[in-house]
Amino acid sequence: MRELAPDLARGVMLALIAVANSVVYLYGRPYGARQHIVEEGVLDRLVSVVDVAVVDGRAYPMFAALFAYGVVRVFQRQRDAGVSERDAKRLLRRRSRWLIVFGFVHVVVLFPGDVLGLYGVLGFVLVALTGVKDRTLLVAAGLWSVLVALVQGTAYMMPSDGTRSFFFSFETTDAFEAMALRPVEWLMTPFGMLGVGCAALVGTWAARRGVISDPARHRALLSRTATIGLTLALLGGLPAGLAVGGFYTPTGATMLWATSALHAVTGIAGGLGYAALIGLVAVRIGDRRGPVVLAITACGERSLSCYLFQSVVFVALLSPYTLALGKTAGTAEVAVIALATWLASVLLADLLRRNGKRGPAEVLLRRLTYGGRAARIAR
Repeated sequence: MRELAPDLARGVMLALIAVANSVVYLYGRPYGARQHIVEEGVLDRLVSVVDVAVVDGRAYPMFAALFAYGVVRVFQRQRDAGVSERDAKRLLRRRSRWLIVFGFVHVVVLFPGDVLGLYGVLGFVLVALTGVKDRTLLVAAGLWSVLVALVQGTAYMMPSDGTRSFFFSFETTDAFEAMALRPVEWLMTPFGMLGVGCAALVGTWAARRGVISDPARHRALLSRTATIGLTLALLGGLPAGLAVGGFYTPTGATMLWATSALHAVTGIAGGLGYAALIGLVAVRIGDRRGPVVLAITACGERSLSCYLFQSVVFVALLSPYTLALGKTAGTAEVAVIALATWLASVLLADLLRRNGKRGPAEVLLRRLTYGGRAARIAR
């Protein structure tokens, strides 16, 4: 039986990722703090606060920690199976290269904010860190968080003039022009997701200790991480959330910098806190996996396919060159669309589970990764 915590965490976090990504598709109105549209309705403003304080910049770090966990686990399984360290690393590098290819295709066709390519690059870094001491990983994570604060604070330190300053493809009415813009925009995406590096380093440390593999044994650590991480994420994200919702206006470049830097750094803590919280939930569930848990974990097990499915739905419904709902929908409405899309992906993933099938993207990545010589190594 597969480990519950990682798949359950991926499945739940895909809901948050859907909500975070869907907001970027809104266009045709003035833009305010953090490039969110300026809302007038109270419900939309309140949903904006929740989105920024609880979701934005919190889901992807958690996914990065789980990605690092997966890299460590694959490496450990290969070594336990008698594969040499050199061949195990070669296999992981091959997988990382294909993730970058997946990300590039995703960008060109659908979504410039893709994270697959970034995780592919991160995979090469994690392979290089397999021999690094645990203490060094944590020190590096702490130092990297300083860089995250500097870059993210600088990115949003200028007040908005009401126009979009990046991701112009989301308001481009010509599909081919948007397709040409997206690869260029993709090159800027890592600067907005630097926090995933910290989370991946901590995730590597946790994977070596089996924190996610055996959450019952590490209940105390998970409890502390969940409590501290989620509290910091909420408190650190509220100023930016209130600014986006129009309930608070930071004055001056310094205050804008501090609001954004605080949001970014505490987002890392929030991502780790979410992972720890779901680990505790997994302990509580144990082997009593009902239909809801099985469906969500099926989504997590097929997270690559479900992640790509979200982009397909969002482009079909929200983009200017399709149904263009992004021009009229508010933040609350698009959140409902996002959660409905996630629910549809859960139901589809569960259908695949019932029929004993993997996700199509997972099947393709596995064939490309383990094909030819890599398949012989795996066997």
